[in-house]
Amino acid sequence: MTSGDLDALLRVTSSTYRGETPPDIAFGTYDGAVGRLVLAVTGKGIVACSFEPENDVFALVSRHVGTFIGPDPRRLDPVRRELDAYFSGRLRTFATPVNLTLATPFARTVLQKTMAVPYGTTTTLEEIGASIGRPRALRAIGNALASNPVCVVVPCHRVVRAEGELGDYAGGAAAKQHLLNVERRAAAAAGR
Repeated sequence: MTSGDLDALLRVTSSTYRGETPPDIAFGTYDGAVGRLVLAVTGKGIVACSFEPENDVFALVSRHVGTFIGPDPRRLDPVRRELDAYFSGRLRTFATPVNLTLATPFARTVLQKTMAVPYGTTTTLEEIGASIGRPRALRAIGNALASNPVCVVVPCHRVVRAEGELGDYAGGAAAKQHLLNVERRAAAAAGR
């Protein structure tokens, strides 16, 4: 599916429910400090906040969540406002519920542990492994973090290597460093 195909599909879906029933899955993008994030929100919460191309996220969501997908500002705008507040250092915890439907059961376990890592701090793969009773599953933990379908909101960027190195991140090293810097500056300012 090309970008043009996706745009056409979203226009058709949008015209299908104009003034009637909104789509089951609100789909759109957010352009922020770390680049473009692709968003998908259901009635149960946000299922995607991804650095992946729109077409890839659309295909994944339609395959695993549902096919009635379209733009719905009523559900997307609150997430966008929260991302704005987060990137400006005014938001520490997202209020939008997270729906980890797109993650495997093991990845859900790992991602739920990352959600408990305090704002402005980091943890390591080893600490995550110990906390889930899988201290030797570092590669699997790394893969679970790399496949996080709800980046930024589920703060996998707070997991670094034991040596203090950043480690990999779906949005790239610069994006990961930016997210950590936003949190550290806001936490330091709040501590004054």
